[in-house]
Amino acid sequence: MKNFLHRVGQLFQTKKQTTVPFKLIFTDFKKILNLNNQILDLIADANDKLSGDYIFDEHYIHTTCHQLTDLVRELIVLINHLTQQKYSDLYNSFHHIEEKIQAILQGDVLCPVTDFILPYSSITRDLIDAVGGKNANLAEIGFVLGFSIPDGFAITTAAFSSFWLENNLEEKVSAIIEQWQEKTIAVEEMACKIQQLIFDSTVPAKLEKEILDAAGSLTKGKQDTIPCFAVRSSAQGEDGVSSFAGQYRSCLNIPLKNLPQAYKEVVASLYSPEAMEYRLRKDFRSNEIKMSVACQLMIPAKTSGVMYSYDPVLPEEETLIISSAWGLGEPIMSGKVSTDLFVLNRQPPHEVKEVQVVRKERSMVLHGSGGIGMESVREEQQTQPSLKKQQLKMLAEIGLQLEKYFKKPQDVEFAIDQQDRIIVLQSRQLSLQQEQRPRASDLTDLGGKYPVLMQGRGIAAMKGIASGPAWVLDHDSNLQDFPMGAILVARYASPQLARVIHKASGFITDIGSTTGHLATVAREFRVPALFNTENAISLLKHGQEITLDTESLTVYEGIVHELHYYSFHEEPIEEMYEYRLLRRILKKIEPLNLFDPNDDNFTPQGCRTYHDLTRFVHEKAVETIIDLNFYHAHHRDTQAGQLVWDYPLDLILIDVGGGIEGEHDKGIRPEQISSIPMQTLLHGMSHPGIWDMSPMKVDFGSFMSSLTRTPPTGNSSPEDVGRNLAVISAEYTNINFRLGYHYTVIDAYLSDNILDNHIYFRFSGGVTDTTRRSRRTSLLNKILSHYDFLCEQHGDIIVARLKRMNKESMLKRLFLLGLLIGFTRQLDVKMVSDAKIPVYFEQIKTIMEKSHGN
Repeated sequence: MKNFLHRVGQLFQTKKQTTVPFKLIFTDFKKILNLNNQILDLIADANDKLSGDYIFDEHYIHTTCHQLTDLVRELIVLINHLTQQKYSDLYNSFHHIEEKIQAILQGDVLCPVTDFILPYSSITRDLIDAVGGKNANLAEIGFVLGFSIPDGFAITTAAFSSFWLENNLEEKVSAIIEQWQEKTIAVEEMACKIQQLIFDSTVPAKLEKEILDAAGSLTKGKQDTIPCFAVRSSAQGEDGVSSFAGQYRSCLNIPLKNLPQAYKEVVASLYSPEAMEYRLRKDFRSNEIKMSVACQLMIPAKTSGVMYSYDPVLPEEETLIISSAWGLGEPIMSGKVSTDLFVLNRQPPHEVKEVQVVRKERSMVLHGSGGIGMESVREEQQTQPSLKKQQLKMLAEIGLQLEKYFKKPQDVEFAIDQQDRIIVLQSRQLSLQQEQRPRASDLTDLGGKYPVLMQGRGIAAMKGIASGPAWVLDHDSNLQDFPMGAILVARYASPQLARVIHKASGFITDIGSTTGHLATVAREFRVPALFNTENAISLLKHGQEITLDTESLTVYEGIVHELHYYSFHEEPIEEMYEYRLLRRILKKIEPLNLFDPNDDNFTPQGCRTYHDLTRFVHEKAVETIIDLNFYHAHHRDTQAGQLVWDYPLDLILIDVGGGIEGEHDKGIRPEQISSIPMQTLLHGMSHPGIWDMSPMKVDFGSFMSSLTRTPPTGNSSPEDVGRNLAVISAEYTNINFRLGYHYTVIDAYLSDNILDNHIYFRFSGGVTDTTRRSRRTSLLNKILSHYDFLCEQHGDIIVARLKRMNKESMLKRLFLLGLLIGFTRQLDVKMVSDAKIPVYFEQIKTIMEKSHGN
């Protein structure tokens, strides 16, 4: 025994010594896992509150924010303790996010720090607070969906803040509003005073120059006409749940030189009597709305109109409504002209069910030097339909695609230009008449009308209805090819799937948790998600049209129109201040910007939300626990001993908590090991016939290759001294194997919490030439990929990772790794051709099917 302890001691006498015993390090690691789960649970709970099914107040919001702040702070302290302050930059990101959250809690509505001008080509949905809903929606319609939109740019809320600050308007406007709130002046007087203050103010020189420069760049190459512009409102909150329809000013056909004045007119409309009364009815605080402005090249429209993707009065008819007239759309929106009416079937080929063509005597047109006016329509044109049949069908297709993308019925404004192109001017949520909502009992017989592909399986990570083609993610798939509107079907709910959140109608996975990162993102973007179905990937066919109902845990074949009708009639979230406050807070907490650890932005500086910080720390904690040189971490409080086994492992076990039972003065027998991961690995390694201990013939070339190969350095001390080491606990195993010229590292943590579970596997080396070693690695890649590992192969080195599967599934894959350690130990010698790869692959599959059923 003394000789054994002396040998163990030699393992830890290396140049790199750590002062912290691994037992303590592992305790920190488990704390990080626990904090990670608490944070994700709190985020999920806060998001659930926005569903409208719960009552909450400002106290709940403040309490939740304080809890999250404390937990995230503790998370950062622990990862830096674990890594000797390697990630101290996380504190800067954390404090920056915390300051923003505290400011919002105190009533501030933050304007994101952006440029004053953002072209539509650079606007994404996450910039909605900077550019407003109208600009953000339009940019996505043009640059994500690919529909035609006006050339233009957004004048951001950062520009608004600069204009407000430079003219000292905050105090002046607040004083006037206070008079109105105290009923000492009427709303009309209040509006007049504030708007006059704005008209008398000066647009900052920097802002004015940037507006004129940006507008000028849009006019390049348009010498045949004098370009003019539409200047429209895009306030925070506009075109969201509260539409603010018609409350703000639009200035049409404005010459370039007059854009600064038009900007002030749109900003001033923020304080029109109508807008102020509207905000009062909707319980908006006086400082809640900041004005972004849209500046667009004016479209000389032949026809303009409005499309409703559902009939808002009779939605059960499954029709869409289009109204249109000649010329510009402003008199259509304001009800000043009569319009043609077209009713189309929502289902392809969009049959025209009803047409009402009216006499259209007047239309709004552009004046050449700027401005607009009404003029008479030619007599022969007055009774002609303002839209052709083909244009109607194209509009229907656009409207339904917008509805699918924004996941709500849409109110779409459009124009037909002089080249007969359909230009989308605006799209916002359409409110349907609530008394028409169908009863849930009417949906009980759907199974008799539509084939049920899957029912009663999984858990709803985000409730809702989705339909579209199933897009089954397999090993040959590339997420870059994911089509708009499809339902993603995957083996497990990896955070990397969030890359297609803007395109996906829904998510279905075999494995996943409602508190995982992808579930959080799905709730943020209101994308229906069904996780943990076990075998959806084998039941659903790629390209098959399906309807997903996560409320009833059902997948139907085909498009179930009744379910869409039902989901579109859900009661609206009550638009109280608390809901908007929580929604603003969650923008600093919930969004996930860090998807792939290999991305350049996966850094402390790339963390923009509490969710980012949590994801980063969790990933780095797992990496750290894998990479630590555990052989330095032996401590007198830990148990250690040599495995007494029938196989040539020469394995030393170090127990850091609950991994070994009983006395072990004469070594540790397999039945004394209580570490579940270690037990499972040994079970796989000792499977009958898997461990070939017969002498292996090596050809001369392979023998000479082995003589010239140098064992890799820096992996672990056991490799350097020819001994194998495992650090274990009840739920954890880290193994460093050296078997001849083969080097294996396994790190696994298994628990009942799916979010904590992970397996890391690294294999390299061999005695033969590079070609045969690489063949064996290719075999490992094929096997591991088949069993859901994410693999990276570089020559004869393979690294495989697996996360967030349930305990039973993880145990099955640890058993597989045990098989592979024994099975492939000398397999490179036998890999004389690529034809051997499928042969050995089938052998392993057969063993797995016999031992685990699949």
